[in-house]
Amino acid sequence: MTITDIAPPPRAFRAEPEHDRITPTLTVVGPLHERYEEILTGEALAFVAALHELFAGARYDRLADRMRHGYEIGNGRDPRFRDDTARIREDSSWRVAGPGPGLEDRRVEITGPTDPRMTINALNSGAHVWLADQEDATSPTWRNVIGGQLSLRDAIRGQLSFTSPEGKRYEVTAERTPTIVMRPRGWHLEEHHIHFTDRYRRTMAASGSLVDFGLYAFHNAQALIDQGRGPYFYLPKIESSEEARLWDQVFTFTEQYLGIRHGTIRATVLIETLPAAFEMEEILYELRDHCAGLNAGRWDYIFSIIKTYRGRGSRFVMPDRNQVTMTVDFMRAYTELLVKTCHKRGAHAIGGMSAFIPNRRDPEANARALEQVAADKRREAADGFDGTWVAHPDLIPVARAEFDAVLGDRPNQVDRQRDDVQVYERHLLNLWIGRPITDAGVRANVSVALRYIEAWLRGQGAVAIDGLMEDVATAEISRSQIWQWIRQEKSTEEGTPITREYVSSLVDEVLAEVDRHDGDRFDDAAEVFRDVALSEGFRPFLTTRAYADHLVELA
Repeated sequence: MTITDIAPPPRAFRAEPEHDRITPTLTVVGPLHERYEEILTGEALAFVAALHELFAGARYDRLADRMRHGYEIGNGRDPRFRDDTARIREDSSWRVAGPGPGLEDRRVEITGPTDPRMTINALNSGAHVWLADQEDATSPTWRNVIGGQLSLRDAIRGQLSFTSPEGKRYEVTAERTPTIVMRPRGWHLEEHHIHFTDRYRRTMAASGSLVDFGLYAFHNAQALIDQGRGPYFYLPKIESSEEARLWDQVFTFTEQYLGIRHGTIRATVLIETLPAAFEMEEILYELRDHCAGLNAGRWDYIFSIIKTYRGRGSRFVMPDRNQVTMTVDFMRAYTELLVKTCHKRGAHAIGGMSAFIPNRRDPEANARALEQVAADKRREAADGFDGTWVAHPDLIPVARAEFDAVLGDRPNQVDRQRDDVQVYERHLLNLWIGRPITDAGVRANVSVALRYIEAWLRGQGAVAIDGLMEDVATAEISRSQIWQWIRQEKSTEEGTPITREYVSSLVDEVLAEVDRHDGDRFDDAAEVFRDVALSEGFRPFLTTRAYADHLVELA
């Protein structure tokens, strides 16, 4: 049994005899590779242990809330704007802290993993902000988790360089590098290479969120402040204002522990779950002393909708993944509400990532990709977003041109109020698209998910597949659609019943067609895919079980 399968420990703290208490500790059980001791210092681990002692119990409570809320929706109780927090929404007086130094202009943000080469490319890209991603664009191997911390530490101190196996040398050459906003893992993810033993001698896997955040903040907060910027974070997978409040408590404690001014830490919250879309103002309110804005995490948002309504009937079934665009009604409602909410409270509204990537070897494909990205960013800028994401340096000029056309010399358009927008609960839940599921769409989901999972198991979190930049959200959408289509007994437009047997045969076909090589993980990827797409029960995240079964590297 993996740690993921074990119920959270009981929280009857006071029932334990006083003499049984010990000092809470973190134990590194992963191997110590070159330079790891620079990150896993005694002082840093003591800080991360303190974070766990104070906040691990509340983390379990919030995860239990998620399960309870998901059960309620699955049984017919739709999410609603909360009555118990109406006073927050109706109080027009409060505002969030807003951007910290270096975050005033966020018109183009580049996203990507934190390995040395990608870190250098991002810092040389010319973007205003770099989302240094330790979450969906990073496969959580032990080498990626700590190696990413080393890359960030070196980059912040101007000491990062990299030489590829082919002998190509990479160095940071830009005079002004993007402001770094680091994304730790979500509350649901664990770090199995570090164990936490609490004061009652109970040992459990550490929180991936607290490990990623804690190590980065401990080593880099003061260095970033000294450079005129600050420790900034993207917060993923939040589902409620209570989860946001927990992060705010983590930030406040961290500022006290490190001796930095309250409010120095700034966070941008990804609204990438359906429950969070109904609590945008409450999330801003709970984080108001530390909040810079919200981001429209479009791909995970689609996954969250499918997951939330997977068993609720045919009217909640979506068509082929490529038909679920940003212009369908429920996605328009979600993004317009996000912009309106942010600007009402003085927060930045940051747009999502268009998955299209350039192709320098195919001029026609390259032109189509640039046109698609330009249209996407043009719509976001016109809707009132203050900035947007891209996944490739070649897309920065395209995105910047669209935002320059709207912003001009202004750093943002937070002062633009969207009073014309009226979004009600029914708009967010109007999930009917009216387009078909096709044979090609089913096969594409199987193919893309298998190829992405295979790369993820080899340590790659951001993967170019069929002209698109894919991360974990892609595989999550693909496998959850397959699961839902089977559960709802759907057939394709061509008349093919979508059954476990049919999808399993597609897995075999894809495996026969892909380029196999020594060291590939396609057999493991097929095992993971069948587990998360074809099992009777639905796993909330494909990464939790796959991580525990395939990526843990113990000393």
